[in-house]
Amino acid sequence: MHWKYKGGGSMIEVAKSKNIEGVQGVKQQRLGELGRALYKYRWLYIMMLPGIIYFIVFRYLPLWNAQIAFKSFKPLLGVWDSPFVGFKNFVTFFHSFYFTQLITNTIIISLLKLILGMPMAVILALCIYESAYKRLARFTQTISYLPHFLSWVIMYGILLVMLSPDNGLVNEAIKASGGDPIAFLYSPDWFRVVIVGSDIWKDTGWSTILYLAALMSIDTTLFEAAAVDGASRMQRIWYISLPGIFGTIVVVTLLRLGNILDAGFHQIFMLYSLPVYSVGDIIDTWVYRQGILEFQFSLATAVGLFKGVIGLILVLIANRLTKQFSGSGIYS
Repeated sequence: MHWKYKGGGSMIEVAKSKNIEGVQGVKQQRLGELGRALYKYRWLYIMMLPGIIYFIVFRYLPLWNAQIAFKSFKPLLGVWDSPFVGFKNFVTFFHSFYFTQLITNTIIISLLKLILGMPMAVILALCIYESAYKRLARFTQTISYLPHFLSWVIMYGILLVMLSPDNGLVNEAIKASGGDPIAFLYSPDWFRVVIVGSDIWKDTGWSTILYLAALMSIDTTLFEAAAVDGASRMQRIWYISLPGIFGTIVVVTLLRLGNILDAGFHQIFMLYSLPVYSVGDIIDTWVYRQGILEFQFSLATAVGLFKGVIGLILVLIANRLTKQFSGSGIYS
C-alpha cells in the first residue's frame, strides 16, 4: 500500500497513529473471534452459569467481609465502621493455648485419612478391575459407593448403634468374649480410630472412581502380551496396572496434601464431644465454636483466613510438584 505524507504533523506522530490503528484492529479481530467462540459454545456456557453464579455469590463476594479479621468487629457498627486493630486477632490465636493442639489434631487426622484411605481405594479399584466375575465386580462397586451418599447425621446414628458402650453391636461382642465395654466415641484413645475408620468406610468406594477410570484407559494389549509371556496376575498388576495409574495417584495425593488443613468438619462436628476435644478438636470446629457460639467473629475470621492462606500456599506447592512428577499441573 502506498501513501504519502501531506503535512500537519511529524513523521513520528503519523507512525504512532498507524501503530495505534494496527493495535486496535488486532483487538477488534480478537474480540470478534471471542464473540464467535462464545456464540458457538453458548449452551455450554449457559450450563456453566449456575456454577459461576454460585462461586461469585458464596465464594468471592464474602471475601469483602474477611476484613473483620483485622478489626474488632461490632455488629452495630458494621464491617466498615468497626475499629481497626491490625494483626491483633492473629497474634491472639498464635499465642493461645489451643494453637498447637488445633494444628496438630488437624494435620494428624488429615494425614491418617490420606495414608490409610488412599491405599484402600487403590486396592479396591484393582480388585474390581481384575475380577473375573463382572457381575460381582459391578455389585461390589455399587455397594461400595452407597455410604458416600449418606450424610454424617445418618452415619452418626449407624456408628452409635454399632459402638454404643451399653448395647452397641461391637461392645456386645466384646462383652460376650469376656472383655469390658469401650466408649469408642468418648475415649481419647479410640476417637481418632473411629474418625479415620468411618471416613474410610464412607468414602473409599467413591474414591475408586478415578482409579478405575485410569485403569480402563490402559491399553489392554499390554495385559495380553504379558499373559502370553507368562506373567502372572500379580506381575501384571505390579508392572502394568500400578505404573499405569501412578500419575493419577500422584495428582490425587498432592491435591490432598494441598488441602491438609481440611480434616472433615461435618464428620468431626457430628462425632466429637467435650471428652475428646484434646484429640478431635480441629481448626474448623474451633472456628465454629468461637464465631457462632462465643460471638468472637473477628477472631474466628482471622483463624479462617489463616487457614485459607496456608491452604492456598499448599495448593500452589502441590501444583508445582505435580508438574515435576507427572509433567502437567493441576490447573496449568
